[in-house]
Amino acid sequence: MPDAPVSPDDVRRAADMIRDSVHRTPTFSSRSLGDGQHLKAELFQRTGSFKARGALNRVRSLSPAERERGVISVSAGNHAQALAWAAATEGVDALLVMWQGASSAKIDATRGYGAAIDLEAPGPGEAFARLYELQEQTGRVFVHPFDDPVVMAGAGTVGLEILEDVPGVDTIVVACGGGGLVSGIAAACVPAGVRVIAVEPEGSNALALALAAGEPVPLAPESIADALSAPFAGGRAIEICSLLGVEVVLVSDDEIREAFRFLYSRAKLAAEPGAVVAVAAVLSGKVEGENVVSVVSGGNVSADIASAILAQR
Repeated sequence: MPDAPVSPDDVRRAADMIRDSVHRTPTFSSRSLGDGQHLKAELFQRTGSFKARGALNRVRSLSPAERERGVISVSAGNHAQALAWAAATEGVDALLVMWQGASSAKIDATRGYGAAIDLEAPGPGEAFARLYELQEQTGRVFVHPFDDPVVMAGAGTVGLEILEDVPGVDTIVVACGGGGLVSGIAAACVPAGVRVIAVEPEGSNALALALAAGEPVPLAPESIADALSAPFAGGRAIEICSLLGVEVVLVSDDEIREAFRFLYSRAKLAAEPGAVVAVAAVLSGKVEGENVVSVVSGGNVSADIASAILAQR
């Protein structure tokens, strides 16, 4: 079997690189979810999502010349906030390409970390073209939100913490947009004998389409889970998930809403829709295991979206 683009050693090196600046988030059991069920509360991470891990690992890996050029990326919000924070932490200038209709709360938070924002793209499908245009104009270093091996290794440190905190874990369930988080966790945990399952919204199933086709498949994401609105799955994510046997499960927007309400009322976690899809898969009976950890990957949800979901029954 060929080597994957991200190895367990890469993830361990990332853990050493970022340990002093990111939170070690808690993992706790959830009897209300079921026997042997656990939640990895990554919504308590800096900037409100797992993205801080990969962004900081990448920024700290820049050469002195690259640091002078500054960084650029594209994101619906969580990676934007994370890269803005990581760049500010390291004294690096950052420009983020977002798009019209992106969460205003996430746009405001990204600006709050000191990054410049470009909102010319009408949607996620056009945002990458806008990014490449700006990258050529500015010479900035592109920090890919989900298909950079250094970013993926940083995200994989979530998996290392799960292995340490839940002895005997047999299944880890992970939300998937472009595939960076699930690939990083798979790289760290599948070699340790753990089954890793990616969960996508039915209307934003980039990884499922890509694994079936053997290559990235463009799509126009449509889901309440805006954090998972990648217009394609990353090539490295496809390679890792194929090599390591990562399974994909799809959930509906109604199942996502139900998981959102469950986490809010039973686990007291105010997660964002994209972060609850792993729990949605477990709640709907689409994932089973003896010792299961569902990653609750972020908590950057606006008050209007949260209140609307909670009001629905």
